[in-house]
Amino acid sequence: MTTQKIFFSLIIILFTIATGFNITGCQSIPQTNEAIFDFFEYQGEDVIFETPIDSIYEYRNPIVCGFYPDPSICRKGEDYYMIHSSFSYYPGIPILHSRDLVHWEQIGHVLDRPSQLKLDNIRLSGGIYAPAISYNPANDTFYVVTTCVDGIGNFVVKTKDPQQGWSDPILLPEVGGIDPSLFFDEDGKAYLVHNDAPIGIPEYDGHRAIWIHNYDPGTDQTFGKKQVIVDGGVDKSKHPIWIEGPHLYKIKGKYYLMAAEGGTSVNHSEVIFTSDHVKGPYRPVSDNPILTQRDLPEDRANPITCTGHADLIETPDGQWFAIFLACRPYEGDLYHTGRETFLLPVTWKKGTPVIMEKGKAIPTVVRPENWKADVAGITPQTFTGNFRWRDDFNTDEKLALEWLFIRTPRENWWSIHEGKLHLTPAASDIYTVGAPAFIGHRQQHTNFTVTTEMSFTPLNEQTFAGLVCYQNEKFNLIFGKTIREGKQVITVVRTDNGKQTTEGTFTLEDKRTDLPLYLRITGRGGKYSFTLSFDKKKWQEVVNDLDATILSTHKAGGFTGTIIGMYTGK
Repeated sequence: MTTQKIFFSLIIILFTIATGFNITGCQSIPQTNEAIFDFFEYQGEDVIFETPIDSIYEYRNPIVCGFYPDPSICRKGEDYYMIHSSFSYYPGIPILHSRDLVHWEQIGHVLDRPSQLKLDNIRLSGGIYAPAISYNPANDTFYVVTTCVDGIGNFVVKTKDPQQGWSDPILLPEVGGIDPSLFFDEDGKAYLVHNDAPIGIPEYDGHRAIWIHNYDPGTDQTFGKKQVIVDGGVDKSKHPIWIEGPHLYKIKGKYYLMAAEGGTSVNHSEVIFTSDHVKGPYRPVSDNPILTQRDLPEDRANPITCTGHADLIETPDGQWFAIFLACRPYEGDLYHTGRETFLLPVTWKKGTPVIMEKGKAIPTVVRPENWKADVAGITPQTFTGNFRWRDDFNTDEKLALEWLFIRTPRENWWSIHEGKLHLTPAASDIYTVGAPAFIGHRQQHTNFTVTTEMSFTPLNEQTFAGLVCYQNEKFNLIFGKTIREGKQVITVVRTDNGKQTTEGTFTLEDKRTDLPLYLRITGRGGKYSFTLSFDKKKWQEVVNDLDATILSTHKAGGFTGTIIGMYTGK
């Protein structure tokens, strides 16, 4: 190539960059995949929450709706702190604060820094299992001990003030299995209990054991000889399965070991053992299980199932309550809301704490004796009832605490400025085990409506932006904007066990391709409908009553609930 030709080519390149025109004289389309969201609004619409209650003396169950499983609780003075499993969502372990056990304020996450929580390449239902929170009055310190499954294993973090952040993980190399929990005795000694394999070869599928270790708060390590304190469960001759989620308590001079049994599905239950000594022997009480719904008719109205994984808490005036997980199926064993958090007063019978009498259904409205709402010292958020939650993205460079990422984000693909959320595609998409450009909110109701306003110009058929209903990489629904056969379209794609099917498409007129548009998803049990609008008044149906049961835990598997949020991919 001659010098003259090289010079001419450079002039063309510089002219194209400077003017946005190509050599044919046509204006170039800006090469950006950025999607801009003006707001996100979530509205719950469940029938069970339509019954009025006395908000001073009554409360609703669940106290925390949606995917807030495996609750654990502690108290310092009049302040309660509650945490939940987060699996491979980031930030990890939401932490809530209350003064009355019913009205809660989320004050942050225990694991809110990448140095604390490395979820790279971990399956969605791996990650953080069953965290347990404890307060040690001897050194005025809060502890959270948990397991990062498929990751670093068991570890502890601690703080003097739960609202001011937590330490980096301190590994517990001598602790195997899952579900660790710390207990601080009156004499200053500390112990750790957890689920692990039994001694020797398991005798049957689901045969597990509860182990106990000595724990040193000075070094934050276990020491000495560990031992089994429960082998199998309440009655080993009946082959009980999955004894797990243990907690130790000392009440009126007696030790209580409480644990879940029966697996986390419809046979879930809570059982309890007692001993005169912290290391046993532990004997099951005669009233076990102290909580279950497995003995109730399957065809009952508005069933609550899978009850278990409980924790006990004493109020300053000596009353006892239990928090526990349960599910609200809309049909059979189908639910999208995951495992939710419930609260019941505890009844003591001959030294045994009973959470719910056998044969009785969990109430959705509760009026405990001598209980009264108290919101002093907190800014309560609405976690139950048919609430509306809206984010207008008015806080620059800071996301609301309700938002979740899929795994630990390693790229700067989101930003907030001028009241809008900006997303650009990440290296991963929602169909791979990675960290996609997705920001999601829990589905907290069986019936709901989600609405957002989006501006987005797709570059090609591979670029997409919109809303996603996400259960995992293989089971999800997407609703948004892309290109098909050279035209901009709004489409709904259903992914069922990895197989993608286009369920509906709406082709945009040329004059509307650059306009902001509204996207709306309406859920009614296992049916979801998808509509769009340009003025939020007239709505155009894209897909009506789509079978969304693939989002249920029963079909998709795993331990999480459905997360609905904003996404862009390439």
